[in-house]
Amino acid sequence: MKSGWRIGLALAGAAVSAAAFAVLLPHARSAGTLLMAQDDPAALSDLQMNSALRNDPDTIERNVDEALKADDADLAKSFTDLAADKDVPVAADVATKVDAAVTQENSTATTAKRFAKGLITGEADDVASLSGTVAGDLFVFGDIRDVIREGKRLAMGYDADKLVLGLATAGIAVTAATYVSAGGAVPVRAGLTMVKDARKVGRLGAGLTEWAGRSARGVVDGPLLQKAVADASLARPGQTVSAMKAAFKAEKAGALVRLAKDTGRVAEKAGTKGALDVLRIADGPADVARAATLAEKKGSQTRAIVKVLGRGALLLATGAFNLAWWVFGACLALLGFLASIKATTERLTYSYLQRKKLKHARRDLALAQNSLMAA
Repeated sequence: MKSGWRIGLALAGAAVSAAAFAVLLPHARSAGTLLMAQDDPAALSDLQMNSALRNDPDTIERNVDEALKADDADLAKSFTDLAADKDVPVAADVATKVDAAVTQENSTATTAKRFAKGLITGEADDVASLSGTVAGDLFVFGDIRDVIREGKRLAMGYDADKLVLGLATAGIAVTAATYVSAGGAVPVRAGLTMVKDARKVGRLGAGLTEWAGRSARGVVDGPLLQKAVADASLARPGQTVSAMKAAFKAEKAGALVRLAKDTGRVAEKAGTKGALDVLRIADGPADVARAATLAEKKGSQTRAIVKVLGRGALLLATGAFNLAWWVFGACLALLGFLASIKATTERLTYSYLQRKKLKHARRDLALAQNSLMAA
């Protein structure tokens, strides 16, 4: 009776462990896959996007409609590119609307209007005006304008945006080829403009703003800059550039330049708007570096991925510790099942051997009794 109770307990343990393992296995498999992909933004975003599309199959169609209503043809195109990659069907009329919107957005008249606005004013109050500010910075004009504006505010005791000031001064130095990071100056030049303009339009994430602000301190020599600003003139760009780049401390700008380079890499593959979207969600330079890796593999799909997943496109949305617990729990349940099966096997074997011994003992006893009676 006691042996039967022990066998029943072991079998119950095996059943409970098997049930727990069956429940935990899908979560553990998903968690394990995510943990293995946590250092690969492209693979991680694929897993997270597949999950999002399973949970909400209308995600892409809804976002395309919203992007078209917001006159953001670039984002709508990003979602149709994502749909093609994920084999998600898009209605023919929707695709036609997206193509027409992209054509309109890239028309000569629209491009010229936003180019002129950004180039002349330097105040990128919307995303469309950024192309002009980029062009202005590539010809140093934009950076000189920003340094003069912020430098005069600083010299007169007014509040100046020191981050914009530091980025503009760094831009002058990069454009003048006095500070060229490994890999060339083009991504750095474009990246500095992206970060600066994201700051202007309020699209630089709070965490990244705080980090960039700290990194910008000490990049500019205040007294030298004030003198350069006092003597500055857009009519004498060569002399002005030489004076302003002398106020730039290249040895203290490494972190900012690395951020700019990664931002430029995003812009090259995902476009200006894609870079701004990344800067808005990034909490620090590591996020931007991961976004650059993502953009290099996903290209035009990057904006759509960031739109749906947010920072989850760049790193695990759920903590690695929590994911590891799913894997650990499944392993624990499997070990429990194996231990219960082992215990059940041992107790069944023990019970069988005990019964066999008892049967032999009874047979021997019966033979002995028969022998005595015969005698």
